[in-house]
Amino acid sequence: MNIKTHPISDKIGQQIINVDNTSIFKLDLEEIISLFKFYGVLLFRGFEANADIFKEFSNLLSTDFINYAGGAFARRVINGDNTLLSVNDYQFEIKLHGEMYYQKNIPLLVWFFCANPASQNGETTVCDGRQFFHEISSSTKELFRKKKLKFTVCMNKDEWRKKYQTDDLNKLGEMCKSNNTYLKVNENQSIVLEYVCPAIIPSRCGKYQVFINSLLPTKQLNPEVLIFDDNSEIPDDVVSELNEIAERLTTEISWAKGDILMIDNTRILHGRRAFSDEKRDIYIRLCAPAFPF
Repeated sequence: MNIKTHPISDKIGQQIINVDNTSIFKLDLEEIISLFKFYGVLLFRGFEANADIFKEFSNLLSTDFINYAGGAFARRVINGDNTLLSVNDYQFEIKLHGEMYYQKNIPLLVWFFCANPASQNGETTVCDGRQFFHEISSSTKELFRKKKLKFTVCMNKDEWRKKYQTDDLNKLGEMCKSNNTYLKVNENQSIVLEYVCPAIIPSRCGKYQVFINSLLPTKQLNPEVLIFDDNSEIPDDVVSELNEIAERLTTEISWAKGDILMIDNTRILHGRRAFSDEKRDIYIRLCAPAFPF
């Protein structure tokens, strides 16, 4: 195979670049898996790719695809496949986060595909949660050791039906139970959800600590939803510290048509810069790796 690799940036990841019209399906999957385990994020660039090729390639390395029921944002289904979703329903910036870290059951692996890049802006941002942890001040680390994050969300009947893709309260209850989420149902069938989780988690191998969660975008977009588990507020100076670290460590990925991005959602934070080009078209798939991880 005539391909080359080099870092996505001096901070993170690895690019796998096609230099001689090689099919992406001719890549050595064991080599890809090895690179992914080491780097946590891989960018495949220069390969012929469309939505079907993206699905077929991600299927080779993934299992247990999910449909985003309970997800925080509206996502449009692509080509009738509810595991292939658009991330363009909003154009504002989304700060660094782990995917779906406001519930217990997260996708371990996240794929992105660029069907069409924005003419300008709209970069996807990535950051290694291990490095992020090392940059956090000792006082903030100690605060996160003592206190967990608590997300509290209120939704009316129409809102939770749309979000959880069901109108059955029993099914909703089962989903919440499996996600360690407290559910309160009011007389008018509006609900209150409460989920508690740490901001810092052990790595899957247990050898290091990772800052990965949904703190920054929640404080950015819905600050009233998030406090500590003892009902105290998260101090503004802590949020400012985390935002400063995020900007310092962030790598921006400027999309090219056909790009495929593979992200370890137990280690790598991701986000997005704001954009205005309505033709920007980025797809996402959420799943687990089909290999020991």
